[in-house]
Amino acid sequence: MIRENDHQRMRWASRRGMLELDLVLAPFVEAVYPTLGDADRACYQRLMECEDQELYAWFLGREAPEDPALAGLVRRIVAHKRGEGA
Repeated sequence: MIRENDHQRMRWASRRGMLELDLVLAPFVEAVYPTLGDADRACYQRLMECEDQELYAWFLGREAPEDPALAGLVRRIVAHKRGEGA
């Protein structure tokens, strides 16, 4: 089970400098992050260390992360935003 302070920390980390990112990340962190396993939560935490411009390009599909784990998580976040599930 996820600890509340971890979830709260990721809510805060998901608030970015770009509204477009907030609109993608906030629903994911609220609905899906608490259900992730330890490895996926660690991957999400690494994702939050990336620059906003990188995230924006990844979520728009203009570029993809080199790290396969991050690329998979980006696909999962985009699918969640599109309503295709987590």
